[in-house]
Amino acid sequence: MPPRPPVAETPAGRIRVKRVYRAARVSDGRRILVDRLWPRGVAKDRARLFSWYKEIAPSGDLRHWFHDHPDLWAEFETRYGAELAAKEDLVRELVGYAEDDVVTLLYAAKNEEQNNAVALRDYLCRWLERKGVEHDRTTA
Repeated sequence: MPPRPPVAETPAGRIRVKRVYRAARVSDGRRILVDRLWPRGVAKDRARLFSWYKEIAPSGDLRHWFHDHPDLWAEFETRYGAELAAKEDLVRELVGYAEDDVVTLLYAAKNEEQNNAVALRDYLCRWLERKGVEHDRTTA
């Protein structure tokens, strides 16, 4: 499977993913941490967050399951998608931010291609497609 690009572009905004350990940039727009647990070694002021959406992170059970089954990425995406479907209000908030400005979904995982922020970004893009908003996944 080819690596997914880090940015999904929409006509009104962009959704990016980035490790929280990388330096904050003005171009990040709204920086939103999407992990359930606070990342080790990151000072809260250094993170420069707009918000921490720990409620949108995968459940503890799913997080532990994926840790034990990292080779089952597609299954993780499916299970996480089912959890996200039950969190429509949070999904709508994130989509609204992306329609207004750049949104950078921050995560702590070492795997930059298969993590909850990537799965969330892809879910948001599919949600936008169903809503009728066309977007192009490109690299910034």
